[in-house]
Amino acid sequence: MEFDERLSALEERVAALEGQPKPVPTGAFWALEGVKERAPDGAVLFTGAVPLPTGHHYEWQQGETVENLLGMDWSQLSATIAALGNPVRLLLLRLILTGVQTTAELQEHESLGTTGQLYHHLRQLVAAGWLQLTSRGHYAVPGAKVIPLLTVLTAVQDPA
Repeated sequence: MEFDERLSALEERVAALEGQPKPVPTGAFWALEGVKERAPDGAVLFTGAVPLPTGHHYEWQQGETVENLLGMDWSQLSATIAALGNPVRLLLLRLILTGVQTTAELQEHESLGTTGQLYHHLRQLVAAGWLQLTSRGHYAVPGAKVIPLLTVLTAVQDPA
């Protein structure tokens, strides 16, 4: 093979290799293995990449050492956790994440109760930080709360 042919063949191989996507990590616990490598004293990590039906896309990663988690005052988190303990509020969050964002649209949903009840639940979610009022009558889940909310929902399911 002449030099030009060999060079051309090598360029084609490099181009083919560079065009291939990175392989997806394999194994059921690839993320766990990464946490153990980076935090040998123990840590809890959650992460996600979420495209929503609204067209928004969120990526988030958050973690904490076991020492910090066990040393903190958990009672300070009770209001935030309690806000999720109501089926109507969970429905509100799901509806808002999927594109229903105005109080007028939310009021059309029969499971949300009266206007007064709707506003009560919206206020509770805003106070706990799960929702924010983006403009008059428009609500959104703050970007920094999308992955944590979905993580909570994932965590409370029975493992399959």
